[in-house]
Amino acid sequence: MRIALVTDSTSDLQTRAQEMGVEVVPLYVNFQGKVLKDWLEVKPADIFRGVSAGAALPSSSQPSPADFKAAYERALQKADQVLSIHISSKLSGTLQSAILAAQDFPGRIVVFDSLAASMGIGMMVERAHEMLAQGADLSQVLVELERIRADNIVRFTLATLEYLKKNGRIGGAQAFLGSLLGIKPILTLKEGRVEAAGRARGEKKALAEMVDAFRTWAAGRQKIRVYYLYNADPQAVDAFKREVAASGLPVEVRATSEVGGVISTHTGPGVYGFYAYSL
Repeated sequence: MRIALVTDSTSDLQTRAQEMGVEVVPLYVNFQGKVLKDWLEVKPADIFRGVSAGAALPSSSQPSPADFKAAYERALQKADQVLSIHISSKLSGTLQSAILAAQDFPGRIVVFDSLAASMGIGMMVERAHEMLAQGADLSQVLVELERIRADNIVRFTLATLEYLKKNGRIGGAQAFLGSLLGIKPILTLKEGRVEAAGRARGEKKALAEMVDAFRTWAAGRQKIRVYYLYNADPQAVDAFKREVAASGLPVEVRATSEVGGVISTHTGPGVYGFYAYSL
């Protein structure tokens, strides 16, 4: 039984998806009067330059069922079934579009809600690809994805909450609005929603708090895979990477990836953080 993988552009896999043969369905960024395909037609730097020059903040929109149907048709040309792994249903209607499209292929498409974003999706796609290459069947892959979904850690911080506030994705991080100047929010995803995980006064304390959270979660685990993420500035996450490397924990760095245009539309610039899971 041949199984193909489909994901969406918010997995931020970029060239790695092509290397794995994974079909990627782009979301859209609505910006400066245009509807642009995530990663293909717009990148984070384009958004931040435009906003700095006075453009209104962008918004995003999900792929249509027709977008997914076309992707599934392509994938099924080389496979018997498709596993379709997507951004949290609490953050986007993307999953619903995938489910609607899957109805045209009875019994051939399994749609999986990652309850994650960015490399949280990407790490699940990579793990599914790895297991399929090793001969696992679909049920085994789904069990593993459910395990990762239930037991991973994500932390990230950002420079401003204005983008999250405008686009309605702020969730439990609402409590940070109106905080004193200099407070850095530390955010997570809980049950698929953006939630507050802490707050720190200044960059160094925010970094220390995220490192402490990682160490606490990692204690006692035998093999940890970590995925770093950032936007605008690839060096933003370097200090965190150095702290993790010096921790002595059994960490395997799988990727350092830029967050794409759709997620950057909601976070704004200055994001850095990580996802991790253990084997």
